[in-house]
Amino acid sequence: MSPIISAILIVVPALVLMVSAFYTFKKRMEGKSIGKVMRVNLATFLVLIVMVAIFAFAASAQSEPPAAPAEPAQSAQTEEAPAEKSNSNGLGLLAAGLVTGLAGIGGGIAVAAGAPAAIAATSEDPKSFGKSLIFVALGESIALYGVVISILILNKV
Repeated sequence: MSPIISAILIVVPALVLMVSAFYTFKKRMEGKSIGKVMRVNLATFLVLIVMVAIFAFAASAQSEPPAAPAEPAQSAQTEEAPAEKSNSNGLGLLAAGLVTGLAGIGGGIAVAAGAPAAIAATSEDPKSFGKSLIFVALGESIALYGVVISILILNKV
């Protein structure tokens, strides 16, 4: 991978995230609602994910060595296998990262919805603590399923 693409993959996302955090802070100090600010941040984050994925695929396409002329059929198969393994390895790592990240976001949303309700139910009736805890744990299990799937993907790579 060329140094320019490596710098882009490291510097640009960091800069975009810093600008996004500054924008959020500034708009909150101006009195804007958190919903509008979070929509802008979510859109920025999604564009950033797409941009990094495009640059990563471009870098992997550029880093492939040119195909050497195949003399015997057996040597051609051995030279192509590492390139295919490299591409599948990269896609497997990307898939594992996406699975873990998206499952973590989903688990966070589920816990953010379930935990306040569980706390409110427990404050009204202390006997409902066990039932409330089950619902919070179900939300957290989404993230654990994502981690298990990413481990399975990494074992195949």
